[in-house]
Amino acid sequence: MIPHPEGGAFAHPVTLGIIIATIAVLAVAGLAILWLSKSGRAKPEFRRELWLRWASWCVLLPVMLGPVLLGRAWTIGAVTILALLCYREYARATGLFRERLLSMVVVLGILAVNFAALDNWYGFFVALWPLMACLLAVATIPLDRPAGYIQRTALAILAFMLFGAGLGHLGYMANDPGYRPLLLLLLTAVALNDVAAFTCGKLIGGPKLLPATSPNKTISGALGAVVVTTTLVALVGAAIFRGTPLANPVWLVAMGALVSVAGQAGDLLLSSIKRDLGIKDMGTVLPGHGGVLDRFNSLLLVAPAIFHLVQYFLGFGIGQPARLITG
Repeated sequence: MIPHPEGGAFAHPVTLGIIIATIAVLAVAGLAILWLSKSGRAKPEFRRELWLRWASWCVLLPVMLGPVLLGRAWTIGAVTILALLCYREYARATGLFRERLLSMVVVLGILAVNFAALDNWYGFFVALWPLMACLLAVATIPLDRPAGYIQRTALAILAFMLFGAGLGHLGYMANDPGYRPLLLLLLTAVALNDVAAFTCGKLIGGPKLLPATSPNKTISGALGAVVVTTTLVALVGAAIFRGTPLANPVWLVAMGALVSVAGQAGDLLLSSIKRDLGIKDMGTVLPGHGGVLDRFNSLLLVAPAIFHLVQYFLGFGIGQPARLITG
C-alpha cells in the first residue's frame, strides 16, 4: 500500500505540490506565448499553434486532474470514459466499427475491466485479459465468414489490450488510499515527457529516431526526455514512497526510466498505426493535439508498467474492502 497521511484530497504534500506546479507552468507558458506574440519573434502560424495547444491544456488539465482529486469512483469513471473515447477513434480509423459484433464485445470488455476496478475485484480484473482474448477470437466464428477473420480479430484483441487492459490499470490504482500523488505524478510526467522530447529534439537536433514511423522525433529528443522524466519521477517518487522498499534510489530511477521509455513507446505505437493507415491524427476533437488518443497514447503502456512495478513491491489497496459491489 502506498503511504498516505489522513485527510482530504490535498492531505499529501506531493498532491498539493503537483497541482500548484501545474498551474504555475500553465501560467508561465501563457505569458511566454503572449510575449512571443507581442514581440513578433515567431511566425503567425506558429503562434496560432501555440495558442491552440495552450488553450487545449487549459481544458485538458482540469479534466485530467479533477477526477483524481474528487475521489476513487470519479477516477475510475473518468478512465472508463477515456477508454471508450480512445476506442471510438481507433475503431473509426481502422474500420473496426463496421464489425458491430466485435465492437460490442470490445466495449463490453472495457466496461467489465472498469467494473472490476470499481468493485476492487483483482482476480476478475486480471482474468479478463485472457478471457476477452478467447472471447474475441471466437466471437465472429458463428457468422461463418472466414474472409478477413485474422485482421478483424487481431484489431479487436489489440483494441481491448490497449484501451481495456492497458488503461484499466490506471483506474485500478485508485483502490489504494494513497493513489492521488502517484496518479498525478504519472499524468504530469507523461505530459512532461512529450514536452522534453520535443524541446531537446529542437535544441540539439541530430539523427532521427525512427524516420519512417515518426519523422519529427530525434535520438537526442528521446534521450533528453529519458533524463528529464527520470529525474522528475525519481525526485517526486522519493517523497511518495518514503519508508517503503520503492524508496531505494535504484528503483526510483528505474521507475522514472520506465515511465519515459514506456511513454515514448506508446507514442511510437500509435504513430505506427497512423502511418500504416496513412493518417496524421486519430481525430480533431483537441485543437493543436489531434484526437483524444493522440494526446493520451503514452498512458497505454505506462499505466500497466507502473502498476505492476508498484504492485510487486507494495501492492495496491492491501487491507481495503474487496468486491464492494458483488460482495
